[in-house]
Amino acid sequence: MFVLGIDPGLSTTGYAIVESRGNATQAIAVGVIRTDRARPIAERLVELHRDLAEIVADYQPDEAAIEQVFVNRNLQTATSVGRASGVVLLSLAQASIPIEEYTPSAVKMALCGYGNADKTQVGKVVQMRLGLPGVPGPADAADALAIALCHVQAVPMRRAVERAT
Repeated sequence: MFVLGIDPGLSTTGYAIVESRGNATQAIAVGVIRTDRARPIAERLVELHRDLAEIVADYQPDEAAIEQVFVNRNLQTATSVGRASGVVLLSLAQASIPIEEYTPSAVKMALCGYGNADKTQVGKVVQMRLGLPGVPGPADAADALAIALCHVQAVPMRRAVERAT
């Protein structure tokens, strides 16, 4: 199973492709999509859509996991993340990729066993679970890997529940 993990943002969107086979999971690709802050918002959203569509076409993920937009004290930040998240969801839906959303605390709980784990803890767990030489960076890319790993971990239980109902 190829999973695309996404940490949405208007300025920087982290993405990661992981491959899961049985109990083995490996990172295939990781990076960020950056948009130019000097450009109008609509143009930045088009750029995000275009770049994400290229990633989807290149890697053809089976499933996608995205960090769910959360309420932020900064309304401007929450609005821009919400816009980017909408573009990401649209891009994935256009490609007919099944999507699951995970809250930041659910990702931290799944990986670290603690919903308030800090970025350093999450980064170290991602490094350890994927056998990477160092903590992945930038933080948005590391978060995308964490989201993908959370999904890989959640899928077997979700499918077992679906079969049981």
